[in-house]
Amino acid sequence: GIGTNLVTCQSQPALGCVYKLVEVDGEPRIKLSNDIEKVLIPGEKVAYRLFGEAGWPLLDLLVGAAEPNPPTEGGRVLCRHPFIEQKRVAVVPQRVVKLHEVVFDGKNGVPDCALPSIQETRQYVTDQINHTRPDMLRYVNPGEYKVSVSEETFRFLHQLWQSETPVREIR
Repeated sequence: GIGTNLVTCQSQPALGCVYKLVEVDGEPRIKLSNDIEKVLIPGEKVAYRLFGEAGWPLLDLLVGAAEPNPPTEGGRVLCRHPFIEQKRVAVVPQRVVKLHEVVFDGKNGVPDCALPSIQETRQYVTDQINHTRPDMLRYVNPGEYKVSVSEETFRFLHQLWQSETPVREIR
């Protein structure tokens, strides 16, 4: 992008990556944009995969790290589209899997736990592909996998979004 071209030499390769800042010193931050796809969901979150009765993943759910009631098997949970208020669904998951474990906190400079081997990682990825609904793997018109947020995360996102968005003044 333009930033890469400003700070690197054109003849030298640059690492192409994106860093999404969602928190600074424990304070949630939000990126404001006219392009809704570029607005970030602020704060530390925990991701869960919710499975239905047929055993397939239904959706992934982002929950604020400090929220007191994470999703549970057999418990009803309201899942919201992060930005469209009318899009929501109640899910009663038959299985709930936490998707993220911190292995490097950046403070101590060493992993917090034993890392899986290449073979274990390969097997995990293969298992994930094998447990993906077939309609999502087709090449023509694939199904869309949903990522939702909890009710509390939805309300927090929109409150912060409103408080950080400048109010234009007209005279």
